[in-house]
Amino acid sequence: MAITASMVKELRDSTGAGMMDAKKALTENNGDMDAAVDWLRTKGLAKAAKKSGRTAAEGLVAVVVEGNKGVAVEVNSETDFVGKNAEFQDMVSGIAKAALNAADVDALLAADMGGKSVADTLTDKIATIGENMAVRRMQTLEGETVVSYVHNAAAAGMGKIGVLVAMNGGDEAIGKQIAMHIAAVNPAALSEADLDASVVEKEKQVQMDIARESGKPEQVIEKMIVGRMKKFVAESTLLNQQFVVNPDLTVEAAAKAAGATITGFVRLEVGEGIEVEKEDFAAEVAKAVQG
Repeated sequence: MAITASMVKELRDSTGAGMMDAKKALTENNGDMDAAVDWLRTKGLAKAAKKSGRTAAEGLVAVVVEGNKGVAVEVNSETDFVGKNAEFQDMVSGIAKAALNAADVDALLAADMGGKSVADTLTDKIATIGENMAVRRMQTLEGETVVSYVHNAAAAGMGKIGVLVAMNGGDEAIGKQIAMHIAAVNPAALSEADLDASVVEKEKQVQMDIARESGKPEQVIEKMIVGRMKKFVAESTLLNQQFVVNPDLTVEAAAKAAGATITGFVRLEVGEGIEVEKEDFAAEVAKAVQG
């Protein structure tokens, strides 16, 4: 696979690696961006694995809470400009309310929204606003108490990041603080038991490869890995993370001090995980001239 300058730049931007190191990583891994990041980490050449930085879809995430149930819905548009459009925002708000009674995205698209299905409403808005739009995903959360938070709000209940937190006990104040923490830190799971086993195994393998590069004996490496994986779990799981409001406490301890037990959370960010093709500006101009 041909390694382009834009691929090298993307890898450099996401890892902080040098240009030649980034190019070598991509060459060694046949252009696979994720594998190249892991290769750089193994060699100690990556500052961080910011794989989620390749997101570019626009739109809004809306959150709605009714009783002990909350829902978060992502509706995409082509440009950020449309996300600021009042007509688009009204539609997103209506879709989120309809989602409270829908089991999944397919059911939501078929749900009634003012006499029309959500799917038909989308089609009409595409025609009037002039941009492609889509309901990408939704997540629901139930609990004794469900609290919502929107980061970078464009309008009431919607913005670039939407968070729901479910708790037993506690109050709105601690729920809001925990939701803000989730928006900022983006935990992978609630607790160690909720972490994806394949993600844990992959991280363990990367850490073992890094340790072996140091040339230390295998028995020493095994002890190193125990500590490193403990740190990985602490940094990846909500309950074990240092609370942004008070870093002396874990999130679990802070919740407990406020009389709350966190039972679940949802975090949706606009465009998260979507890759779009990027073309450098010079190539774009050259193509236009040739056309």
